[in-house]
Amino acid sequence: MDNWQKVFTNTQQHKAEIVKAVLEENDIPAVVLNKKDTLQLGNYQVYVSSENVLSAVKMINDDIHFE
Repeated sequence: MDNWQKVFTNTQQHKAEIVKAVLEENDIPAVVLNKKDTLQLGNYQVYVSSENVLSAVKMINDDIHFE
């Protein structure tokens, strides 16, 4: 994961999984890391490779909206 960067963080797993799915549908490989501890404090983080960061961030900001 040396060349992977975080592009999204949220406390709800389903939102991180939606972001991952949208990115992958657009040919951007992504992974979700569970950064919650045993007390369920923390968050879920979505990572993409460094060459896809700009495209991923733009897609997240422009195309994914949670109400």
